Amino acid sequence: HNDANVLALGAKFLDEVTAERLVDVFLHTEFEGGRHARRLAKIAQLENQTR
Repeated sequence: HNDANVLALGAKFLDEVTAERLVDVFLHTEFEGGRHARRLAKIAQLENQTR
């Protein structure tokens, strides 16, 4: 919803190669924005006004 992301990986269930691939995809995937982009723009505008 707001481009705040968390990645949790279970060490007991993933080998190192798979975990590294998942982290790589996670870190390099762009935020799609979509219908939530307007809300984020409004929040950013409010944040900039208070500085």
